[in-house]
Amino acid sequence: MSRAAEVTIYRMIRSGQAKTARGIEAATGLSRGTVSQRIAALLDSSLLREGAPAASDGGRPARSYEVNPDYRNVIGVDLGEHVGRACLLNLHGDILDQTHFALDLRANPEITLCRIVEATETLARSPSCTGPIAALGLAVPAPVDVASGHVVKPSVMYGWENLDIRGWLGRRTGLTVVIDKDVNLMCLAEHRRSWPECENFAFIKIGTGIGSGIIIGGNLLRGVSGTAGDLGHIQHRLQPPHLCRCGKKGCTEAHAGGWALARDLRAKGFACEDARDVMQLWSNGEPEALKLIHLSSRVLGKVSADLVAMINPEVLVIGGQLAAAGEAMLAGVRELVYKRCLPLATQNLDIRLAEDSRDLAVCGAAFLALESVAELNGE
Repeated sequence: MSRAAEVTIYRMIRSGQAKTARGIEAATGLSRGTVSQRIAALLDSSLLREGAPAASDGGRPARSYEVNPDYRNVIGVDLGEHVGRACLLNLHGDILDQTHFALDLRANPEITLCRIVEATETLARSPSCTGPIAALGLAVPAPVDVASGHVVKPSVMYGWENLDIRGWLGRRTGLTVVIDKDVNLMCLAEHRRSWPECENFAFIKIGTGIGSGIIIGGNLLRGVSGTAGDLGHIQHRLQPPHLCRCGKKGCTEAHAGGWALARDLRAKGFACEDARDVMQLWSNGEPEALKLIHLSSRVLGKVSADLVAMINPEVLVIGGQLAAAGEAMLAGVRELVYKRCLPLATQNLDIRLAEDSRDLAVCGAAFLALESVAELNGE
């Protein structure tokens, strides 16, 4: 019971659900003596530390507690389609150090996995480390069966389907390893960092591809095979129906994703290979890029409206490379959501842009890694 109580208290304080002994008592039903003893044990272990005094209600300010960010470190890794990024983070999710490595997801998966191990070893030796490495989180651009840790029928990760990624990396690093698709982890990070009290939350990534992460009742929604939120492959009656990377025609991604916009710009004679090039042309004020971003925002608005109608979130955040277009991307989303959804679904809806999408995947991987470690204390 004592260990279970400590884990519960640690998780509540880490998530922000409660910061004081009284708040923990009220939320858990644990007795005052139990809470006091378990907090004292967590303070003695250095997993918790005292925070700033809580606001006073007229009496003596209550002591508040917070996770000691330096007690352990975690590593978050984000696999892009061409570049991998590995970051060393503390328990608050602050990035302490990082390294990048080239990758080719169409090549032998073990090449990429070896580079992840090398990056992990490099970060473990970093002078920025504040404590032992507790776990490794991995974000991949493909659906994941979280129960098995296997990539599920990926569109860009060839040859990875039957690979035990967690086991392979765990044996070579000696760490607990967790894995999920990148948009789920971006959603998790955006939620934990900016909207922790929001119970029903949605995040849409519009970059090279299009996908979404969904939080219902405070928990990530993954579906039976890890494909929940796969907005990029919802089909609309868009003409002409372009061929998608998945082999079907008319997918949202084939009309509005970064790779599709790059395809259309190349057809018009521009040197444009990916979403980054699209955004460079947009930043330069190229009229064809401006037009395509406008059209992309309206296509995204249609699937956003479908998502809002289905799950009725409190907050919808748009992130990813193409979201750097700001209001030019958000305008079409807002217009179509309010046009296509019932007022009851939108009356309490907040539609926002992510402030900065660059760190979301690695931070989400780190948060997932932390949640996978049931007991940091005493490891």
